[in-house]
Amino acid sequence: MSFLQNAPWLLEWAYRTAGAALGAARPLLRPGGTIERVFVAGEELTKGPVFDCRMCGQCILHMTGMTCPMTCPKELRNGPCGGVRPDGRCEVKPEMTCVWVEAWRRSAAMPMFGDQIRHVQPPVDRRLQGTSAWINEVIGRTGVPTGWEA
Repeated sequence: MSFLQNAPWLLEWAYRTAGAALGAARPLLRPGGTIERVFVAGEELTKGPVFDCRMCGQCILHMTGMTCPMTCPKELRNGPCGGVRPDGRCEVKPEMTCVWVEAWRRSAAMPMFGDQIRHVQPPVDRRLQGTSAWINEVIGRTGVPTGWEA
């Protein structure tokens, strides 16, 4: 586990700062455009090694203690599957700690977003796989079905 994974509060600050900067650039953003391609490459280079990111295009790291829920063998986005072992290990892969046990632990160290782990998340929209979660957030391409109350 890297230093950054043990400092979710620092990642929370970086997330908030980057989001504000990207929001200012919104008029320049186009789906599939050059800026998005640059962001996809950047996300693969940074989020991949640090968070074992699966590039779902709908990143909720800030809501899960900077723990990627897609690393759960069942790819659940709303908490443990009910198969968490008594020692906090995963029922599917006993050699790994349950992603959600880790997410709850790390969310407690996040002063700005820590309580957001309690929010119910919509299912993953597989059409956004491989796109930039940052760009998707800013331009409103979230993959949430029409009428879904998140």
